[in-house]
Amino acid sequence: MVFNPVLVAGMLAWGIGQAMKVPLDYARTRRLNWAILISAGGMPSSHSALMVATTLAIGLFYGFNEPLFALAVAISMVVIYDATNIRRQAGIHAQKINLLVNELFSGQPISDKQLTEVLGHTPLEVAGGVILGVACAVLTWLLWR
Repeated sequence: MVFNPVLVAGMLAWGIGQAMKVPLDYARTRRLNWAILISAGGMPSSHSALMVATTLAIGLFYGFNEPLFALAVAISMVVIYDATNIRRQAGIHAQKINLLVNELFSGQPISDKQLTEVLGHTPLEVAGGVILGVACAVLTWLLWR
């Protein structure tokens, strides 16, 4: 069976990133939250880890001067920007709207369904994902070559 080392590096980074969220969240909140395994947000950013690992693995395995590497860098930049800015702001807006609804309509028969507040990442969470992505790509490259 033939494996794609670039895909392996990316999936490894994503999987480790998602798995790390449970113990890191527990250390912060002292509550075990298994739902975080399949949710967006949290430390580290598995989206950033996936994209950085994939991008670096393309460079390591196929060359940093290849057009595919340039495309991967561009896509990674969009994903990381989205994770730290657009999705983060949407999460902050959801927090404010939830607070507003709770304050304005307490006691009123309105929907109790809260908006999702943890959509994006802090810069630290993205940095954690970037570091994890680099580590997984380099590890895959060292083991594969």
